[in-house]
Amino acid sequence: MRALLVHSVPATPTVDDVPLPQADAGELLVRVEASSVNGFDAATAAGYVQGMMEHRFPLVLGKDFAGTVEAVGEGVTEFAVGDPVFGVVAKPFLGAGSLAEYVVVPAASGIARIPDGVSATDAGALGLAGAAALDSLAAVEPAEGETFLIVGATGGVGAIAMQYAAARGVRIIATALPGAHANFVRSLGADIHVVDYTADLAVQLKDVAPSGVDVALHLAGDGQAVAGLVRPGGRIASTLGFGPDAVAGRDLTVVAVMADTNAATLERLAADVAAGRLRVPVTTTYPLEQAAQAFADFGAGALGKLGITLV
Repeated sequence: MRALLVHSVPATPTVDDVPLPQADAGELLVRVEASSVNGFDAATAAGYVQGMMEHRFPLVLGKDFAGTVEAVGEGVTEFAVGDPVFGVVAKPFLGAGSLAEYVVVPAASGIARIPDGVSATDAGALGLAGAAALDSLAAVEPAEGETFLIVGATGGVGAIAMQYAAARGVRIIATALPGAHANFVRSLGADIHVVDYTADLAVQLKDVAPSGVDVALHLAGDGQAVAGLVRPGGRIASTLGFGPDAVAGRDLTVVAVMADTNAATLERLAADVAAGRLRVPVTTTYPLEQAAQAFADFGAGALGKLGITLV
């Protein structure tokens, strides 16, 4: 099968042939129709995850997937051949990812059915970013009327978190470059105030949150700088490893978030997409043969989610 892979890290990903995987007991073989680029994928190719997880080379990249069950392993009863499914590759090692024509995944974790009304392209870009967004919001619970700063708002996690926060009646302050990036952010919900992250954020926040914001979501940039924009007693969720030790002695609650891509979370995300409550922010799609370009565009700061199609 064709797959996007690296033979070592750091390296630029390339598309090459690898053996077709087989589903063992408790596993599913999924014919992949769509996937997407995540920050984790880019970090893996860049070598930043080396030493944190086992790497098996040639290492097929990719976490998100959407497609159809092609085969079921022994003991699997929850899914059948032909089921439309999506999710996030949940394995204790890296190397058997979803940016390939087929992927083998555990049937018991990181997978759910695609409901009617949800496209494979949307489902293939939803799992990891959506779970990170929901888990980040659950960690800090922004409430109606509070000011909620999202640093890194133009990426997949930020774009999904904004939509959920806007539905709660939260006053959102989002960082984005002026122009197309700011317009993208404003298209995701009401009451979104955009600030330019290349300028002085503290100065820009004085009018909307003179005492500091109530809550912050740290998806990009320096965590200490973000913490300095939050009022005493405020809360911060970070997907970048910024935790409570970094603000020891200060009156701030900080939670380092790692996305839990369990079936219940995936099912909620898909149901919200199907019902029109959530828009998956896919801005560009690439065929698998152009996936390396998607990684380059991701690194250059592309908006939203970059989808990869395989059919």
